[in-house]
Amino acid sequence: MPADSGIAEAAAVLRAGGLVAFPTETVYGLGANALDARAAARIFEAKARPSFDPLISHLADAADLAGLVGAVPPAVAALVERFWPGPLTLIVDRPAAIPSIVTSGLDTMAVRVPDEPSARALIAAAGVPVAAPSANRFGQLSPTRAEHVVAGLGDAVDVVLDGGPTRCGIESTIVDARGERPVVLRLGALPVEALVEAVGPVEVRPGSSGRPVAPGTLAAHYAPRTPLRLGAAESAPGDGGRRGFLAFRERPTAVGWAAVEVLSPEGDLTAAAARLFDALHRLDAAGVTEIVAEPVPEVGVGRAINDRLRRAAATWH
Repeated sequence: MPADSGIAEAAAVLRAGGLVAFPTETVYGLGANALDARAAARIFEAKARPSFDPLISHLADAADLAGLVGAVPPAVAALVERFWPGPLTLIVDRPAAIPSIVTSGLDTMAVRVPDEPSARALIAAAGVPVAAPSANRFGQLSPTRAEHVVAGLGDAVDVVLDGGPTRCGIESTIVDARGERPVVLRLGALPVEALVEAVGPVEVRPGSSGRPVAPGTLAAHYAPRTPLRLGAAESAPGDGGRRGFLAFRERPTAVGWAAVEVLSPEGDLTAAAARLFDALHRLDAAGVTEIVAEPVPEVGVGRAINDRLRRAAATWH
């Protein structure tokens, strides 16, 4: 149903313990009442998500954070003031009101305020924090359109709100700012450079070889059903194989491929991020036997794009 006109019905579903897929500025989320352990358990079941991977809780307004967690550390408060609403998830101490299933047993929780009016309206109408990972099967491509959600999760979702394509196209940046220096735990739609400009030096630690302390940090993740590897246009197949190519910008040399998706003809990284998962969904549906993805410049949001491509490739290699 349309995101704007379906808010009241979707909010009632959330209050009743149901699952609602809804658009944010990053990707579509699969939401449940974050105060309800049974509702949160339905997220893990619908996604086939392992219980050790924590969820992000979403608030309607930055002012709601103090009401949920109590005292907010000054460094966290500074980031909230600068970047919320927006694609920044912050790590805070878990309050007693949040059941441990939401945080996968951790004594911390991940929380943000989305920069999407319909998402904030939904959360406000529900009257509860909304736990919402990406609305897809665990480890697979994130959804940036409602049709991606329907194709991936089907009737496991009670309501799907359709707000059209998401604006950012990749997930939020996750930061733990409770220590002496902020630590970036997941690269995302908010570039590291913006964080440095706002708060000074940060540590970048986007990976997990063991139990994750933040969502989306496993080495293998964000993968299409089709095998994917990193490569360049010059590696076009000469054997007639049905391979697809994911190009950063227009490549005259990208010939001989069964399917080609271009992230940004002009080479704009923000536009490339917005198209990343949609382009991979298209290649996945094209019937190719392999996807070769061209890395983008390792700057700004390009770092997050390459992070997603590397994790997708790691699933297959």
